[in-house]
Formats: sequence, structure tokens, C-alpha cells
Amino acid sequence: MMKALVVDDSKAIRNMLARILVRNGFEVLQAEGGFEALNLLEGEDTDLDLMCVDFNMPEMNGLELLAEMRDQPRFDDLPVMMVTTETHVEFITSALACGANEYVMKPFTEDMIADKLRVLGLLPY
Repeated sequence: MMKALVVDDSKAIRNMLARILVRNGFEVLQAEGGFEALNLLEGEDTDLDLMCVDFNMPEMNGLELLAEMRDQPRFDDLPVMMVTTETHVEFITSALACGANEYVMKPFTEDMIADKLRVLGLLPY
């Protein structure tokens, strides 16, 4: 079974994404913010297939989390999907430049998430 980590300060969004991912064959871990996500990644043998990360979070935003992860070679191949309300081109380009593999804008649908999972090669077409 594939494993995903959903990082968002909104419990409702985390739960919604988790339900979608579970329906698409993922086991899902959740973190409320960037520091919790890093602790989770460091604290256990977490072999992830995907991370879904919110852009705007207190203490450590999604870009900062992404930069911390991409500084560690063991996360080079981990697909990261930014899931956020930020719609401006500069946010999208900065996320992609920082190492995000896909970008989804809130509000999202299950079909939108499944389409991105297919683009990432995690679901068949």
C-alpha cells in the first residue's frame, strides 16, 4: 500500500485529503504544520510515496518545509503536491522552483486530486 503525509494547519482539509487518498489506495499520516511533519519524517521509518503540503501555515510555511526537505537527499525523489488557496502565478512558480512536483488550488475535488496523482505516476490512467 502506498503511504502519504498530509500537512495542513486545517484539520478539515487534512481529513478531506486523507479520505480522498484512502479511497485511492493510500495509507495516510497527518501533520498540522511543517515542524510536526519534519519530526514525523525524522522520528520513524517513514517510507512515503507522496506528501501533500499547504502553502500557508503558521511557524513554518509550505515553502520552508519543502526547502528543508529538498536539502536532504533522501527526499529527492519524494513527490510533493502543494495544495493551497494561493492562486497567483508567483506562488505557483516559487513552489515549483522550490521542488514541488504538482500544485492544486483549494477548493479541490476528488477528481482534481486523482488527476494529479495520475500525473505523478501514482495512479494508472
